Amino acid sequence: MAEQKAKKNIFSKMFSFFRACVGEIKKISWPSAKNTTKNFGIVVLVILVAGLFIFALDMGLYELLGLVMNTGSSAIS
Repeated sequence: MAEQKAKKNIFSKMFSFFRACVGEIKKISWPSAKNTTKNFGIVVLVILVAGLFIFALDMGLYELLGLVMNTGSSAIS
């Protein structure tokens, strides 16, 4: 009969998993503080521009709806 591999117990499997995790973490090239700050600034800028665009679109559509429905009130008085 063919030889059967001895089954590893749960602790040896966990130890081998965590050892592999540490090895993978060592391979990561972490960004510098300067790169992180630059990327953070870009993200904040994009969020602000998108927010302003959505705000302007919302106000424009609100005014257009006011004109179509002939309501006297508008957001900008």
